[in-house]
Amino acid sequence: MTLYRVSTILFVSTLLLSQPKNIDSYVERVMKTFEVPGVSLCIVKDGNVVLAKGYGVRKLGSSDKVDSKTNFGIASNSKAFTATALGLLVEEGKVKWDDRVINYLPWFQLSDPFVTRELTIRDLLVHRSGFSLGAGDLLWWPESDYNRKEIAKRLRYIPLATSFRSAYAYDNVLYLIAGEVIEAVSGLSWEDFIEARILKKLGMANTTTRHSDAAKKGNVATPHAPIDGKVRPIAPFASDNTNPAGGINSNADDIAKWMICHLDSGKLTDGTQLFSPRTTRQVWGIVVPFNPGVPPSELSAFRSNFSGYALGLGVQDFRGKKLVTHTGGLPGYVSRVALMPELRLGVAVFTNQESGATFDAIAWRVLDSYLGAEFDWLKGYQAFTKRIDSLNAAAELQAATSRDSLSKPSLPLEKYAGTYTDAWYGDIAIESKEGKLAIHFTHTRMLTGWLEHYQYDTFIARWTDRETRADAFITFALNSDGSIDQAKMKAVSPATDFSFDFQDLHLVPARKK
Repeated sequence: MTLYRVSTILFVSTLLLSQPKNIDSYVERVMKTFEVPGVSLCIVKDGNVVLAKGYGVRKLGSSDKVDSKTNFGIASNSKAFTATALGLLVEEGKVKWDDRVINYLPWFQLSDPFVTRELTIRDLLVHRSGFSLGAGDLLWWPESDYNRKEIAKRLRYIPLATSFRSAYAYDNVLYLIAGEVIEAVSGLSWEDFIEARILKKLGMANTTTRHSDAAKKGNVATPHAPIDGKVRPIAPFASDNTNPAGGINSNADDIAKWMICHLDSGKLTDGTQLFSPRTTRQVWGIVVPFNPGVPPSELSAFRSNFSGYALGLGVQDFRGKKLVTHTGGLPGYVSRVALMPELRLGVAVFTNQESGATFDAIAWRVLDSYLGAEFDWLKGYQAFTKRIDSLNAAAELQAATSRDSLSKPSLPLEKYAGTYTDAWYGDIAIESKEGKLAIHFTHTRMLTGWLEHYQYDTFIARWTDRETRADAFITFALNSDGSIDQAKMKAVSPATDFSFDFQDLHLVPARKK
């Protein structure tokens, strides 16, 4: 036997031995527990791929298996790609992290002139502008007819909830602005820049940069979600307006190359640099520190000593080691990418069902296997998920039982009909039809439904498309003469995705516009 053959066998054996023990059976148990049809798992260590594998099926009722090339929407795990793209432009001297955004986008405005003037490139990536959680997401979520430029220009009408740089509140819309900066500086759209300057150089041949690619045929996982208590396939989110915040679709084989490159401070397999170690330090450096707090009792092993948000990535410690990580969430897709630089270890878990418990029960089990630690993450997430579901159900029940079901609206139903407008979203139409009230967000096809009387002058918008899972209260306030002064909305369930930022709408009859 030749020396080459012996060394090859030893190399392959080492990789196989370095896989977490019983990982296949464990992943399958987690999937069964949380009703997840398909999972893509990738583990990299010391510059090598330890495991890149698919589990389960792409679509319930289909025999098409998930494999290492099956694409999943990675959602907000795309944000690190946007931060890295800006890092490339910084290295070329075309932009600086602390340059003002208006230097590159003179038309850019927020509601506060001071924040408009002072907001920097770095600020676009770290969720401290003063926006509230998910502010402005209804401009694109669910899919709207606004284009990217229109969304960007409507941000000037969204009131800020806190003072500039004083608080952290996760947003998506400023990543859209980051994409606009990339285009203004490079002459390439965000999509073309990511494809040419990152994906092609890394050899991520099957990764795509558009939300809409999830709806195409091929080796793509179908998104699933529990609808009315039963997990079933749902339509993928297909709007490309916010690709810089979450538009990438990837797979185990390709994401391995991304993780290895980041763990090697930007080095490519041919020894050249995609980006420099200086960019790595910038992207991984905490900008907004958090109080790590105390983990839920069911997940006590997740205790950390520090945490914060860097550039498109979260940073904390896990069992005494630095962890650089992010999650992603879209209808029917949720995911986790986690890097442990000290061990040159990375793990990515993509799913085609909305179970964050699944990706974390797997990811933390993988990390533990390399740290020599043990904790029953599956049992912990089972208990934690059950408790949260109970709390949400109790909140909904309390709201229902406190309802005055005998109360009646102050006005005849037809008096609530009309066009209402919000400064940043636009128009919402309420029509009287067949003795009932219909509601339609005029720029969002999916937000169409019926108003069901709840109590007094509060109704519930029951959306016709039940995949929204976002029924909302709408409460009307009257003037002294009985005319409608304004209306406010908020989600019915505490489990509603935060991107349904109904609570930020201030609706007034169009005549008062």
